[in-house]
Amino acid sequence: MKKKLFITGGLGQDGIILNNLLKKNKKFKIINIIGIKDRSKKKRNVYYVNLRKKRQIDTLFSKFKPDIVLHLGSKNPSYSENNFNKFFKNNFICTKNLFFSTFENNKNAKFIFCNSSQIFKKKYGLVNEKSKFSISSDYTRFRINAHNEMLKYKMMNNIKYTNVILFNHDSKYRNKKFILPRIMLDIKNKRNNFIQQIINHNISADFSHAEDICDGLRRIIVSNKNFDNIILSSGTATKLNDILKYILKKNNITHNFNFKTKRDTKCLIGNNKLAITQINWKPKKNIYIAANEIINFYLKNDK
Repeated sequence: MKKKLFITGGLGQDGIILNNLLKKNKKFKIINIIGIKDRSKKKRNVYYVNLRKKRQIDTLFSKFKPDIVLHLGSKNPSYSENNFNKFFKNNFICTKNLFFSTFENNKNAKFIFCNSSQIFKKKYGLVNEKSKFSISSDYTRFRINAHNEMLKYKMMNNIKYTNVILFNHDSKYRNKKFILPRIMLDIKNKRNNFIQQIINHNISADFSHAEDICDGLRRIIVSNKNFDNIILSSGTATKLNDILKYILKKNNITHNFNFKTKRDTKCLIGNNKLAITQINWKPKKNIYIAANEIINFYLKNDK
């Protein structure tokens, strides 16, 4: 019998990639949960569920007993979006409802929570699964509080729960409000002011290709190991300016950007050795490939 895998945010970037990675795996029946009603129409194995209403989750889970729930869906702030408090209450309630409904309907289920690297106390340097978390905003308050509550339940009830800490990852499916797709779209439309501002900031980050990160999630899904925390990251720092230079050169795009900046920034880097050794995972692509795929996708499309 196929295992029933529920994916929240199934039509977002990571959901799309995971559906593609797992569609040939006959061991799983994938059921996507989304929060936008219109997008669920006429799509196979896609269900609109308001996660704030636990009764709706219970109805779906009582019909299709969940074996694995991968919680990707949440309202995430984008670059320069500072009103974090609007995300906290909704995300926390939705996650709590989904988590408890999972184990009420199948105590042997597996729940995978996709978390953010923003939860770490350190803001630059190397971190691993044992590094300290710290609440720095309402957004991180949601993610840390939700994880702590689910981990406590795991310890008390011996259930399968894993907190997967994801670092920056992009692909052509990434929402346009995020920084790298926004830059690529601005290059296409010759909106240079925002790009020059980003260049001046000389941003560095632990960037990955989303397909690499999703392959790590796939391996966690199929693994029998019950990690408390596991990091998926590139394990290295990359300057956004270097990505931009690469894209401009590779695609023969003329420009008048000034890359001279005195600002030198540090960033947080995820130690991905646990994932490499325990789930036999290794990144195969990189952020330069992802950026080039994004710009080419936009160059070929009107939007």
